[in-house]
Amino acid sequence: MQFYRFLMRLALPVLLAMVLVQILRGRLPRAALAERLGRAGVRPSGRLLWLHGASNGELTSVRWLVERLLADDPSLSLLVTCNSASGRAMVQGWGLPRLSVQLAPFDVPGVVRRHLARWQPQALVTVENELWPERLRQMAALGPVLLIGARMSQRSADRWARLAPGVMGETLQRLRAVSAQDAGSEARLLALGLPEGRLLSRLMLKAQAAPVQAVAPFEQPVPRARCLLAASTHEGEDALILDAFAAARAAGRFDLLILAPRHPRRSAAIAGLIAARGFDFATRSKGEVPGPRTAVYLADTLGEMAGWYGMAGVTIIGGSFGEAGGHTPYEPAALGSALIHGPSVANFAESFAALDAGGAAVSVADGKGLAGALLALDAGEQQRLAARAQAVLVPGDDATALLEAIRAALSG
Repeated sequence: MQFYRFLMRLALPVLLAMVLVQILRGRLPRAALAERLGRAGVRPSGRLLWLHGASNGELTSVRWLVERLLADDPSLSLLVTCNSASGRAMVQGWGLPRLSVQLAPFDVPGVVRRHLARWQPQALVTVENELWPERLRQMAALGPVLLIGARMSQRSADRWARLAPGVMGETLQRLRAVSAQDAGSEARLLALGLPEGRLLSRLMLKAQAAPVQAVAPFEQPVPRARCLLAASTHEGEDALILDAFAAARAAGRFDLLILAPRHPRRSAAIAGLIAARGFDFATRSKGEVPGPRTAVYLADTLGEMAGWYGMAGVTIIGGSFGEAGGHTPYEPAALGSALIHGPSVANFAESFAALDAGGAAVSVADGKGLAGALLALDAGEQQRLAARAQAVLVPGDDATALLEAIRAALSG
């Protein structure tokens, strides 16, 4: 732990410089530096729960929980922190009462100490794999820490076991309760040092979320069955998907690909890949809309994914053709989009296993397999797959144990 703290102190000047650059470029609000240093915000009176999620996806998955806690206890306030400006803006946009949102404090002893002294939370709930050792160490001395929707991939577990097994073991022992999203994550957390008695029942947070609303930013450009979405793609996947789409388009199966990268900062590089293949394309961040000749729509913005799901008859799950572990199948399925994914689905392993076993998704190994699969997805097959996915991905877990654990943590 001491070595970790030493490294974070060394990293602090670099982290500060990165924040300042982002503020100057208009990518972060002016308050970001004070928030990152634990110097911002005014604590409301009464009990306060601190909830932390990395960014948009994690926070979207717990919005139902935030709303439930606030509705059940009018005396409770929440502080939500995250690591991204887009996540911060999204939570602000919820407009919920008794809710404050900030960027998370740097995981440096003095910064965390200032943050906790300012906000004095009764408990901390952290989401998925946000296991910051200093933050959890200091918070555990003041009140309970809970980890919900816990996710630990084999790759991450191996890295922790190799580089800092003592730090992770010590951090996990400070957790009051853990609700994992799958059996594999449970097993890996236990192997890294989590006491077995701290486990709650498993809960897939995204399965509990209220149905998303598909708000289209413009009129449906082509019939839904002829629109393909690549959702939350990572580096290395875009070329593979573009080539598969080109084959399907040449065969007359699809007319338009909506390509929505996980990180909009990759927009210029992806635009180059699209142009190199000779496609006419339009770009969302430029305010453009697809025209009659548009083959690819580069959806390089955040917070609009539900609209793209609603437009597309088929969704290719991003992150499943590399090492990212795949993104959620729940939202596209809820909006009636058929699912197709690659071999890397560790983040939702049990969900994708159920989908594949139920004939509710198409699994492919590589780009060649993707191209072949797209040719078979006519309108009827798209509707069949979408209906099966909605039947498979029903919320089967009970959130009662999680809610009770959070209420117990708040009451002391």
